[in-house]
Amino acid sequence: MTTRPSDQDLRTMEDILDFARVAERLVARGRRAYERDEMLPLAAEAILHRVGEAVSRLPEGFVTAHPQVRWRLMKGMRNLIAHECQVVDSSIVWNTLAHELPVDAASIRAILDAADTGT
Repeated sequence: MTTRPSDQDLRTMEDILDFARVAERLVARGRRAYERDEMLPLAAEAILHRVGEAVSRLPEGFVTAHPQVRWRLMKGMRNLIAHECQVVDSSIVWNTLAHELPVDAASIRAILDAADTGT
């Protein structure tokens, strides 16, 4: 049996989904624009940094109870961006925004939907 997420956990997951929506808009500009506009990779890094910060606010028990979301990878990306910014590969950042974050966002949406319906 899974307990309902706390109100704070629900807000944190909504924050992550908000960041994922911003990421979706950035990705919609296309890979070519991302590679040509030096501001877009920096914006992408900022989004992933904020996602990782939000994940760090979730209790360990909650994270463990929801392994379908790659929480630790999100935090790891945040740590890489924050502490090793000179070695961040913009292709990895792009792939994370374009392919990985949408999958995790869908899993988070499913957690929120289940919390809304009490399942």
